Amino acid sequence: MEQITVVIVDDHALFRQGVADALAINSRLNVIGQAAHGERGLEMIMSLRPNVAVVDVNLPGMNGQQITHEVTSERIPTRVILMTAYDDGEQMLHAAIAGAAAFCSKDIQPEDLTDLVVQVFQGKFVMGGQPMDAKEFEIWLSRQLDSARRSYSEPGSPFHPLSDREMEVLILVVDGKSNKEIASLLGISHQTVKNHITSILRKFGVEDRTQAVVYALKRGWVKLDYNTRFQE
Repeated sequence: MEQITVVIVDDHALFRQGVADALAINSRLNVIGQAAHGERGLEMIMSLRPNVAVVDVNLPGMNGQQITHEVTSERIPTRVILMTAYDDGEQMLHAAIAGAAAFCSKDIQPEDLTDLVVQVFQGKFVMGGQPMDAKEFEIWLSRQLDSARRSYSEPGSPFHPLSDREMEVLILVVDGKSNKEIASLLGISHQTVKNHITSILRKFGVEDRTQAVVYALKRGWVKLDYNTRFQE
């Protein structure tokens, strides 16, 4: 059977080795790289192009969601499984919007993790232990966002704190565009795009692009373009 290549990114050496040992139980799974730092993990994924990357959400340097966003934006074929010690719906929504194929808790059983890697390799999305194909995932995510939007929106109040240009940048961020692509599409410099994104993060009171997207989606200020983000 076809080998499945895997990269593991986690800053805890003992846990990282435990994941590698768990995956080694399945002869199809071949761990071809391990990294302890966010930037190094992204470099490894981009150079080795594994079939699947198992990535911790909380990492020194770039966090797991930022790595996932970069992999998605650069159209790297690697499918990402995000793992966290703090399993909750908010983090799962962040993971899905960043482009993760699966999200799970670090207390997952070894045999369940190996099954998860195989499912993700086969093109499945797995959120909350629920395997889905691309269409089912699109429906699931739409429902999650609708539910979150109803909880956070303020009926009758269309106010948002961004300038027109910042809204243009935000919409392109939601569509998964990189800073370089945004600069080209809007006819502005790469540094200007970075400045707008910094301003958006400050106004929203969030730490990264993924959190900004979740914040805006929940309030109904922007909509996710499923056709560009979640194609089979």
